[in-house]
Order: sequence, then C-alpha cells, then structure tokens
Amino acid sequence: MRRASSRPGPLRPWHERERCAKLRSISGDCSNFAHSPIKVRGKTWPTTEHFFQAQKFENASDQEELRRANSPMLAARMGQDRKRKLRRDWESVKVAVMREALQAKFSQHEDLARLLQAIGDAKLVEPTEHDDSWGDGGDGSGSNMLGRLLLELRAAAR
Repeated sequence: MRRASSRPGPLRPWHERERCAKLRSISGDCSNFAHSPIKVRGKTWPTTEHFFQAQKFENASDQEELRRANSPMLAARMGQDRKRKLRRDWESVKVAVMREALQAKFSQHEDLARLLQAIGDAKLVEPTEHDDSWGDGGDGSGSNMLGRLLLELRAAAR
C-alpha cells in the first residue's frame, strides 16, 4: 500500500519522457545508502541516509544512535521505529533536511558533483514502487522528490 503524500504533481509515464536517467543505473553513488560520509552540523555521518533518518527524532541520544548504526539499511529501519519520539515538525521539514544532506554530499565529494553534471540534461528518477514521495511510485505517478532535489542541485552548480 502506498503512502499518501503531498506532491508537486505526477511525472509523465516512462515512454513519454525525453531523456531520463534512473538513479540506480547512473551509479550506486547517487544512492542515499552509498558510503559517502558527510559532515553536517558538526558531526560526520556515514551516509546521507544516516543523517536524514536521525533528523526525524527530537532526542539527541536517538539521533546519535542512528548516526552510529552499522549500515544505512539499519539506520532506515531505526528511522521507522515509532517508539522513538518523532519531531512534531517532521513532515514540514523533511524535504529541507534531505536537501541539506544532498548539498553536503555533492559539495564534499567532487567526484559525485562531476557525476551529477556528467549526465547532462537528463531527468533523474528514483524508480521504486515502494515510495511515491521520494521515488516515482514505480509507474511514474510518484513525486520523485529525490530526483527533483538532485536536479535542483545540478542546476545550482551550473
């Protein structure tokens, strides 16, 4: 079952897109699970996923526990744990938090910044049927917020 989300509008179906690069086919390096440590807010985070998931929670000890998670998959699972106290403003800040994580990743890793520019004007799409907010919902109906944020970063760097 897909999560309901507020989204800027559906993507066009795959066959109608001019040029499109699926994030997974460009390089695993664009993934939030890729081991590309980032320094944000005075701490080093193993991946953007670790940082993003940790920011969901109010408690600094919960955030630190997520920062120290052994893998991004574990951090993602921990981020879904509702025994931890979720920030009240999470829904309104989550896109800004992801933007901050991605800006750190692509500004702190020159090779990734070059990769982002090297794909030219292609659209970036996170193809996943499990997420219609950050991804495309598997059929292009999702908001693809991760792809949109990467396009925003690419445009700002030009």
